[in-house]
Amino acid sequence: MTKQTFIEDAYLRDASAEVFAVTDEGGIILDATIFYATSGGQPGDSGTLSWQGGQIDIATTVKGEGGSIILVPAEPNPLPPVGARVMQMLNWERRHRHMRVHTALHLLSVVVPLPVTGGSISAEKGRLDFDMVDPPEDKAALEDTLNKLIACDFVVRDEWITQSELEANPGLVKTMSVAPPKGAGHIRLVRIGEGENTADLQPCGGTHVRYTSEIGPIRIGKIEKKGKQNRRVYVHLTT
Repeated sequence: MTKQTFIEDAYLRDASAEVFAVTDEGGIILDATIFYATSGGQPGDSGTLSWQGGQIDIATTVKGEGGSIILVPAEPNPLPPVGARVMQMLNWERRHRHMRVHTALHLLSVVVPLPVTGGSISAEKGRLDFDMVDPPEDKAALEDTLNKLIACDFVVRDEWITQSELEANPGLVKTMSVAPPKGAGHIRLVRIGEGENTADLQPCGGTHVRYTSEIGPIRIGKIEKKGKQNRRVYVHLTT
């Protein structure tokens, strides 16, 4: 199992690690990584690995078997040997934009309080699919409310509960298509706000900004009909 250092600190831009294994396809598995693996609609991280005598670009990161995380090289260049110490360096600008979009989508699920049936994230925009029969009457009002929540500068933190605690609070799960993230029998929650001023609380395994003000102003884009009662709502970063 790869230690997911990005869960402990999503702001680490570089960190050393040891090569645990190399897959038959040329993927690199480290003992611990700051690279987020593709999951829950959030793309895998990119960046570079360097070691004594070599360097390689990482195109993306995916999940492997047994809790491993695989760094996928951009090109079939020489790989670091098993046991080598390497330095991981994130494509930080891309990752941080993913964090901004992901946190904005959590707040979108507050502004549109309906079950979420899907979603995806990119460095420029994100979208959620809602179980929504009729389109919103006032898109401009949704955008204004979303930006007001962002401007509140809520703190964003994670906490952990047990599986039984989650089962006792099924309303915490908003996303119908993605199972809550589990770790050692516990479920990770992401809380936006604190105490009575909590804006959102839901299971999530992704990376997020520390304060909602980091998201910046958001523009709500297209609202598309997807199926009989699903509608897709896009949000765009403006900076």
